[in-house]
Amino acid sequence: MRLGPRPAALGLLLLLLLLCAPAAGAGDAQGEHRTDYDREALLGGQEEVDEYVKLTPEEQQKRLKSIIKKIDLDSDGFLTESELSSWIQMSFKHYAMQEAKQQFVEYDKNSDGRVSWDEYNIQMYDRVIDFDENTALDDAEEESFRQLHLKDKKRFEKANQDSDPGLNLEEFIAFEHPEEVDYMTEFVIEEALEEHDKNGDGFVSLEEFLGDYRRDPAANEDPEWILVEKDRFLNDYDKDTDGRLDPQELLSWVVPNNQGIAQEEALHLIDEMDLNNDRKLSEAEILENQDLFLTSEATDYGRQLHDEYFYHDEL
Repeated sequence: MRLGPRPAALGLLLLLLLLCAPAAGAGDAQGEHRTDYDREALLGGQEEVDEYVKLTPEEQQKRLKSIIKKIDLDSDGFLTESELSSWIQMSFKHYAMQEAKQQFVEYDKNSDGRVSWDEYNIQMYDRVIDFDENTALDDAEEESFRQLHLKDKKRFEKANQDSDPGLNLEEFIAFEHPEEVDYMTEFVIEEALEEHDKNGDGFVSLEEFLGDYRRDPAANEDPEWILVEKDRFLNDYDKDTDGRLDPQELLSWVVPNNQGIAQEEALHLIDEMDLNNDRKLSEAEILENQDLFLTSEATDYGRQLHDEYFYHDEL
């Protein structure tokens, strides 16, 4: 059983899966870095793998050196944990935005520069769906979908700032990635409270965080997954240790923690590649073990070597 926020929209769910998958794939249950899995599964598909192989070693190294230079923000010749983490977070956001732009073109059926609610439905479900907000459905699965669809529509309307019909590109990005847009933050929090704050006090308690879990009366202790979730609540989210999550603490739960993923990967790279134990990476250290660097989030598993945005002289 999986605990955690149940995203109110399919787009946000897909985003969570997209951003969380690399972190899970980067290691096995013991935390080992599975480079054999990384390249095939996370480079971006067989086409990208084939393109990667086509690059000559000289061209690979040339592009890699260009990327290293861009990561080195203070131009001192070394990559620190902070610089690596910042670069990885920027990469996450860049590709999320690129994906949203590609989706925008697919959703904009009449090519008028805006995505209407009907166009969104047609792209997602092959038909226009319209549920009555005040009429629940008897079938549990259909009712669950109705609730999800209505939340999608609410987020779609919130993303529309100019009140013109449909969403322009910037508004569509806000709809697909509300966690990346400041004016959507309040909506994200309100939506999470609506789903999890059962007593309406404006906070999420540990019991509300755990959802419908009830201990088996015959069990002497909670199962392992509950202990893990309790630990997350107490040590990761409840920063002021008052036993409940306020709106800002709640935000750290419902929004993908790209910063944490990036910091973890930066530390992993330094641990594995820092040959002289100075806690930073030189170009020579990276080139000495470039296969590891090219199968990490620092280069989006080699994908950046095929994206001029990253290896071109002007970023």
